Amino acid sequence: MSSNGNGNSLPPVKKVVLAYSGGLDTSVIVPWLKENYHCEVITFTADLGQEDELDGLEEKAIKTGATKAYIRDLREEFITDFIFPSLRASAVYEREYLLGTSFARPLIAKHMVEVAETEGADAVSHGCTGKGNDQVRFEVTTMALNPKLRVIAPWRDPLWTIRSREDAIAYAEKHNVPIAQTLKSIYSRDRNLFHMSHEGGPLEDPWIAPEESMFTLSESPQSAPDRTTTIVIGFEEGYPVSLNGEKLGPLALMQKLNKLGAENGIGRVDMVENRLVGMKSHGVYETPGGTILFKAHQVLESICLDKETLHYKQIISLRYADLVYNGKWFSQLREALDGFISVTQRSVTGEVRLDLYKGNIIVTGRRSPFSLYREDYASFGQMDVYNQQDAEGFIHLWGLPEKVEALISIDGSGVSRYRQPDYSHFKRD
Repeated sequence: MSSNGNGNSLPPVKKVVLAYSGGLDTSVIVPWLKENYHCEVITFTADLGQEDELDGLEEKAIKTGATKAYIRDLREEFITDFIFPSLRASAVYEREYLLGTSFARPLIAKHMVEVAETEGADAVSHGCTGKGNDQVRFEVTTMALNPKLRVIAPWRDPLWTIRSREDAIAYAEKHNVPIAQTLKSIYSRDRNLFHMSHEGGPLEDPWIAPEESMFTLSESPQSAPDRTTTIVIGFEEGYPVSLNGEKLGPLALMQKLNKLGAENGIGRVDMVENRLVGMKSHGVYETPGGTILFKAHQVLESICLDKETLHYKQIISLRYADLVYNGKWFSQLREALDGFISVTQRSVTGEVRLDLYKGNIIVTGRRSPFSLYREDYASFGQMDVYNQQDAEGFIHLWGLPEKVEALISIDGSGVSRYRQPDYSHFKRD
């Protein structure tokens, strides 16, 4: 029997599926689970576009003590079922974060649960710390998809005595865990085909500027080519489908936009965000292709959505981003919001032309067969479709509440809210 940390005994665990990245923490968790829970360990790795980070991962997991090592190519599913819905929803957390890690975790957890069910495992495990958001995303997803699975979170387990990087290295050496590939950086990183995040190390002081050597996906704006790269992105019902007139599948389109964005220094964000657990954290993100897509989609919506729908969608977008950030991807509310989003995207079809230049995305054109922009209405010249004298009556009605309040004030029966404050009692130097 083992304990859940509250003194209550739990039935023994026979088989665990571990979310495995091959980094230092998850590498030592394999022997730690075997040593402390006396169970079989199966690793699960999602290929979300980490590229060379996946090299030799299966062999390493087996050498570390896993009985099986799953690696699934989930790149297409990642784009179509997670990135694109968030794009259509215009979901941005705290004005800057495009949620690259946030919507990757529920996808990983979804397949980890599927592997656990296939293998007859009675538990899943992850290497997230007790301070971060990812523990919530993994575990809430597990609860939503199979609440009968037990979750083992070593960093919160009373049996876990590894408290530092040095502790982890010592434990790895003691248990013959290969760790040479896990010690490349002082930063905590998460990479997929949408973004790269950087945390920890010097970034723990938000006053310190990130070192250029820290960045891995993108050129700095200063060293980007001194020329403009013009691109045209095509959308159908809010989904990006083409680049420069060429129809492309989701993966090919994402890869090409990543390359173009990276070359031109696009998509670097340095921000302090509010974690779900209550603390602030300083992180730096590289999202080259995603930043281009979000900008293009925003531009196209400006001509395809009416004012009331666009403004209400901005409210929905904030709520959507909060849900995703806080690990509620598999929630009824997010699915319901998708219904609203889908209606708004029926007319978001067309093309956007952008210039990429030294970290900047410059909009140079937008067009759509469903555009609500009418040149004959917007023109400052002579026109027959709009009678400018009609505006006079509208203004009188629109400003009527302000007019009534001002009249009351003038008649002496009220005080205007807009009276200039009297500062004469303040001393002046």
